Amino acid sequence: MRDSNEKIKLLIVDDLPENLRALDAILRAPDRIIMQASSGIDALELLLAHDFALAMVDVEMPEMDGFQLAELMRGTEKTKHVPIVFVTAAGMELNYAFKGYGAGAVDVLYKPLDINAVQSKANVFVELFRHRVAFEHQVKALEESRREQEFLLGQLRSTQQELQHSLNMREEFMSLVAHEMRTPLNTLFMEVQVRCAQLAKNNLSAFTPENLHKMLGRGERQIKSIIRLIEDMLDVSRIKNGKLSIQTGDANLSVLVRQVAEDLTPLAKEAGTVIQLEAETEVAGYWDAFRIEQIIINLITNAIRYGKGKPVQVALKREGALAIVQVTDQGIGISEHEQKNIFEAFERASGNEVRAGLGLGLYISRKLAEAHGGEITVLSQKDVGSTFTLRLPLQSVAGHSE
Repeated sequence: MRDSNEKIKLLIVDDLPENLRALDAILRAPDRIIMQASSGIDALELLLAHDFALAMVDVEMPEMDGFQLAELMRGTEKTKHVPIVFVTAAGMELNYAFKGYGAGAVDVLYKPLDINAVQSKANVFVELFRHRVAFEHQVKALEESRREQEFLLGQLRSTQQELQHSLNMREEFMSLVAHEMRTPLNTLFMEVQVRCAQLAKNNLSAFTPENLHKMLGRGERQIKSIIRLIEDMLDVSRIKNGKLSIQTGDANLSVLVRQVAEDLTPLAKEAGTVIQLEAETEVAGYWDAFRIEQIIINLITNAIRYGKGKPVQVALKREGALAIVQVTDQGIGISEHEQKNIFEAFERASGNEVRAGLGLGLYISRKLAEAHGGEITVLSQKDVGSTFTLRLPLQSVAGHSE
C-alpha cells in the first residue's frame, strides 16, 4: 500500500530525447516524479516496477509502437488500469484517435502540444490517483478495524464463556462442599443425639468401654474427613497463589507406602476390597514426606472409591534415578476424554456407580509431584480399570541422584 503523501509518478515514453525533455518540462511539479523511457521495452520494465498515475506514450516508435505497448499493458494485471494518453505528430487524417481509443487510451494528443491542455489532463489523472490511494488507505483502515473488532469480540466471547464457566464451577463447588461436609457432620450429629438420648434415659450401659471405643472411632473418622476437605481447599488456594509449602528432607518411601496402606485398610474393608502391596525393601530419597504421603493417600483412596470392590494393587520400585509408585484398580475406568481433565481442579470420575469428593485430590497430587520435579500419569480403560503412576526423582540434599 502506497503512502498517501508519497510523490506521484508519471511515465513518458518517446524514442526522441528532445520530446522526452519537452514533456518532462511540461509535466514536472513538486508533488511528482517524472520517469522516462525511450522504447516500449524500457517502458514495460518501469511499469512493472512502479505504480504510475499516467503514461504518456508516443505512437510512432521503432520496434514496438505505442499501440503495441498499450496492448501489452492492458493484458498485464499490474498495468492494465494505468491511464494511457497517446501523443502523435501524425495528422488527424490517419485517424489515430479512433485506433488509440480502441487500444484502451483515455485520450490522444496531437503535436504541437497545447501545454495548458497537457497540464490540465495530467492534473486530472494525478488527482484521481491521489483519491484512489486515499481510498485504498481508508479501505485498509476499515479492514484492520473490522479484524480488530472481530478479535476483540472473540476475546469478549471467550471471557464471557470463562466467566460463565467460573460461575458454574463456583455453584457446583459450593454444592459439592455442602454435600461433602453434610455427610460427616450429619453422622456426628446423629451420634451426639444418640448419646444424649441414652444419657437422658440414664442408660449408662450404652457407654461400655467397647461402645465408647467404637463411638470415638466413628467420630474421629468423620472429623478427619472434614479436616481433609478443609485442607484440600486450603491447598488449592496455596497452589493458585504460589504459596504451596514444600519442606524436603531424607524420606523412606517404602515406609511411607506401607504405613498408608495399613492406615487405609479399614477404608478398603468398608468398601469390600483389599489393598495388595508389593514394595521393595528400601526406596529412599529427598522429599517432603508429608506431601508425598498425601499423594499416595489420594491415589489409593481413589482406587478404593472407584474400584468396584475389587482388589487394589500398590507397587513400589526403583528404576535408575526414579522412585515409582503404581496404584492399580479394576474398577469403572476413565474414558479418553476424561483422562485429559481429571488432573484439573474439581474434576471427578463420572461413572454411575460413584461420584464423590470435591475433585481436588488428583489436582493437588499432580501439583505436589511437580513441586518435587516428578509427575503423575494415568493409563485407563473404561470399565476395565486404571493405573496411576507416580514418578519421583531420587534427589539428595545436594541435588544429585543417590
